[in-house]
Amino acid sequence: MAKIRITQTRSKIGSTQRQKKTIDALGLKRIRHTVEHEDNQVIRGMIKKVEHLVTIEEIN
Repeated sequence: MAKIRITQTRSKIGSTQRQKKTIDALGLKRIRHTVEHEDNQVIRGMIKKVEHLVTIEEIN
């Protein structure tokens, strides 16, 4: 399976509580923090909810 690299680019201050919990669930702790996850529908759905706060790169 492919992997996805997710980087938090904007602060979660001012976001809804649901978006803050989604950022935490992805494992992001601060701006410019990067995590890698398997590419699946669950992760893609989480990214969709916070796409304005993160950047995504696909890793082969």
